[in-house]
Amino acid sequence: MTAGTANHETMLQCFEWYLPDDHGLWNWIAAQAQDLAAAGFTMAWLPPAYKGQAGDADVGYGVYDMYDLGEFDAKGSVPTKYGSRGDYLGAIRTLRGHGLRVLADIVFNHRMGADGEERVTAHVVNVDDRTVNDRTAIERTLDTVYDFPERDGAYSTFRWNWRDFTGTDYTANDGSTGIMRFAGKQWSDNVSHECGNFDYIMGDDVDVNEPEVVKELTDWGIWYTETTGADGFRLDAVKSIDAKFFKPWLTTMREHGNHPDFAVGEYWSGDVDELAAYLHDCGHCMTLFDVALHFRFEQASNNPDDFDLRGLSGATLLEREPDSACVFVDNHDTQPGQALESWVQPWFKPLAYAYVLLRDAQYPCVFFGDLYGVPHDRIRPMPMLNAMVWIRAHLLGDRVEEQPGDSAHSLCWCVAGEHPVCVVLNTSDTPIEREVTSEALASRTLVDICHAGAPAEMGKEGHGTLTCPAGTCSIYIDAADEQEMRDAIA
Repeated sequence: MTAGTANHETMLQCFEWYLPDDHGLWNWIAAQAQDLAAAGFTMAWLPPAYKGQAGDADVGYGVYDMYDLGEFDAKGSVPTKYGSRGDYLGAIRTLRGHGLRVLADIVFNHRMGADGEERVTAHVVNVDDRTVNDRTAIERTLDTVYDFPERDGAYSTFRWNWRDFTGTDYTANDGSTGIMRFAGKQWSDNVSHECGNFDYIMGDDVDVNEPEVVKELTDWGIWYTETTGADGFRLDAVKSIDAKFFKPWLTTMREHGNHPDFAVGEYWSGDVDELAAYLHDCGHCMTLFDVALHFRFEQASNNPDDFDLRGLSGATLLEREPDSACVFVDNHDTQPGQALESWVQPWFKPLAYAYVLLRDAQYPCVFFGDLYGVPHDRIRPMPMLNAMVWIRAHLLGDRVEEQPGDSAHSLCWCVAGEHPVCVVLNTSDTPIEREVTSEALASRTLVDICHAGAPAEMGKEGHGTLTCPAGTCSIYIDAADEQEMRDAIA
C-alpha cells in the first residue's frame, strides 16, 4: 500500500435531506464503515440523533427532546427517522472501530413541539429589524412548556418553560404567527447582525445567557458525550447563538467521554468578515464551514464566462483563516428545494472537489448527495469523487506548487511528495495545455485519471505538458499508482 506524506483529514456528511423515513440510516452507515475508512474518510458527521417535533419524519432540526435518542414513544414513534438509540450507539461504535472519528450534530438554539401552554407577556418584534419591537407587551397563550411526559424524568428532570427562552413565533390560542420577544428578555449580543440581531431563528429560542439553561445544556452535553462516545461536534446555526457560550461548553465537553477534540460551526454567511469576527468572538474554539467558498463555487458554476478562477478562494475563510476553515461544496441545506438552495452545477463539481480535496485545505467535507446521489431529485453520484478521496488519503503530499500560466479560466498546481499529484482546472469551452515543472515529477509517466488519453511523459528536470478538456478538470498521478487506485475504488 502506498502512503502520502501528510495525514489528511476528510469528513463525510452522512446524510441528505430526502433520505427515506425508514429508521435505517444508523445501520446502513455502520455497514459502510469499513469501505469509508478504506476509501480515506477520517470523520463521519452524523445527523441530529434526538427526537424532533415530527417524530420519525423529522430530519433532526426541529428539536423536541435531546435526551430521546430513539428510546421513548414520543411524537408518534419510538425511533427517530434514522433508527433507535441502540442503532445509533452501535453505529458510532462501528465507525470508531474502523478508525473514523464521529461528529455529532448539535442543535441548541430552538425547540419545537411543546407539551403544554402558558400565559406569557411578550413584545411583537419587527421581522426585518429585530432590535425594534412594540413598546407595549401583551399577554398571550404560548407553546413554551416542555415536560416530556413519555420520558418521565429519565436522564434529566429539567422542565422547560418560557423563562428558559427569549422568544417565539406562534400564539397557541389564535394560531397567529410573528416574532415575539418575552418581556424582561433581551436578544444575545454576540450573534449575527443580520436583521439587526439574528438571535431568533424559529420555534422557542433557547436563552443561553440564562444560568439554569447553561447548566442544563452543560449537564446534557456531559451525558451525551459520555453516552455516545462522539469524537467531536457539528454545531448548528451558531450565527444565532451567543459566541461566548461555546468556549466554556466545549472546554467542559473535552473533559468527558472520548474527550472530543474537534468542533465545526455552521455560520451561514458568505461574508468572510462575519465569519472571521465570530471566530474571534468565540475565542477560536471551533472551526467554521467556509460558506464564502461555497458561494464562490456556486457563482463559478453558474457564470463561468465571467468568473476569474484566479480569485476562486478570494475573500474566503480558506484564504483568511485556513486553520479554521472547514471547506465544502454542497450540503443538505444547499440542495434543490431547500430554503438555502445554492446548488453547485454538476459540471463544476469535479473542479470544486479537486480544489478542496487535492490542495492544502485541512478540513474538507464531502456531501452524502454527491457521493451517493439524491434519488429524490434524480441526482447521480459525482464521478471520480471516490478516486479523489482515495488520492487525498494515500498519495497526496503536503507541499503545493502553483504552476505559472494561470488565467481567468485555468488553474494548475502540483502537490509534491513521494507520490506527486497534478491538477488542471479548465472552465473554458476549448481544451487547454499547461506546462508544468516540479522536481517531484522528474522522469515520471503521469496519467489523467479523469479522461482516457496518452500518458504525459515528464523530462529529467521534471518538465512536461498536461492537457485538460473543455469545462472539466484533469487529475494526473504517477502511472505506477493508477492501478492501485483503480483496484481500491473498484
